[in-house]
Amino acid sequence: MALTAFMGVGLFAGPVRSVAAGMPCALPRTEAHHSLGLDTWNASYPRPEGTLDAALLFLSFPDATPMATPRELVNDHFPATSDFFSRASYGKFRLRPRPVNRWIEMPKPASAYGIQRDWDADLRRSYLHDAVRAVDPHVDLARYDVVYLIADPDAPGVDSDATKVVNLDEPITADGTELNRLVTVFEQSPPDRHVLAHETGHLFDLPDLYQRPADGKADWDTRVGDWDLMGSQFGLAPEPFGWHKWKLGWLERANVRCVPVTGGAPPQARYTLRALAAPSRRAKGPDGVRLVVLRTGENRALAMEVRERTGNDSDACTQGLLLYRVRSDTPSTHGPIEVVDGHPGTSACRQTSVHSTLADATLGVGESWSDPGEAVRVEVTGRTADGDWEIRVVRG
Repeated sequence: MALTAFMGVGLFAGPVRSVAAGMPCALPRTEAHHSLGLDTWNASYPRPEGTLDAALLFLSFPDATPMATPRELVNDHFPATSDFFSRASYGKFRLRPRPVNRWIEMPKPASAYGIQRDWDADLRRSYLHDAVRAVDPHVDLARYDVVYLIADPDAPGVDSDATKVVNLDEPITADGTELNRLVTVFEQSPPDRHVLAHETGHLFDLPDLYQRPADGKADWDTRVGDWDLMGSQFGLAPEPFGWHKWKLGWLERANVRCVPVTGGAPPQARYTLRALAAPSRRAKGPDGVRLVVLRTGENRALAMEVRERTGNDSDACTQGLLLYRVRSDTPSTHGPIEVVDGHPGTSACRQTSVHSTLADATLGVGESWSDPGEAVRVEVTGRTADGDWEIRVVRG
């Protein structure tokens, strides 16, 4: 896939069908930023399938001599980031790093660009244009699907809080390719855990699940806690939600069950779930049912999945059935997903959790949760001989 395809330049004419199209519990995609609707795929984003090549470009500044080598910075992020996606996708997606193992000097000191989380748009634009001009003689950008611009972390004026995906209103053209979206990396070495995986998730149209307090000082992680790295890259259970995997095509139709709600559907249904992060018994792709969804409105759904200490979730605080609400009309950072607290009033893993009141949100065998407003009750009824989880969903 050429970078023009990655940036959505003329490859598709509008939205394309998703793997969830036609399933009754797949919410519609809306105009919300990074909408979690599943009926169509936003063709301005690449599908994370097969192998995508990632250019890693290392930027130095004229007033500082780098203390780290490019190879050391590569090792900060890889193979950990590639391994994370390989496990999360059940082998369906490979992010292949292609580092240019040299420092490429920017024309100005880092301090001249005012690098920070809330970056002045003109200064950020100047940084990106200077960066593309600097790297262009050294690399053919048209050969890559993803571009990471990695700054010297020790240069004066580099702020690790500014690491993010930048969406350009006006694309930058290089090597005959229009660049609409770039990842700017300013992480210290060693970096925040899973930071590159989090930012790469945005390249695939996944939203931020944290809420940003008005003063920037309150708790950012009250909506999903440790569950899913799009909430917090420090989370104990960073495996992407099953809903996200469904959107990305990593879960297939056979891995998802829609709770019937119309046409004389029975008031209760039983399901057997494999843990979301459990490795597949197949050569590639997930096996078993991994996600159960009850649609609760035009743009709302209740999702159910099992989380266990395996794979990307090996450090999870608790295990069991996790429930969460999804809204496809709610934009990134405004709560498109909210975890249901299965044990309100208690907490767990206070020393390590990013939000301990949700660390024990999962339901164990014999436990249940009900929502009178939605007229639904969910029960964990047992385990199978293979270790899968049995649940019952009762409506009305």
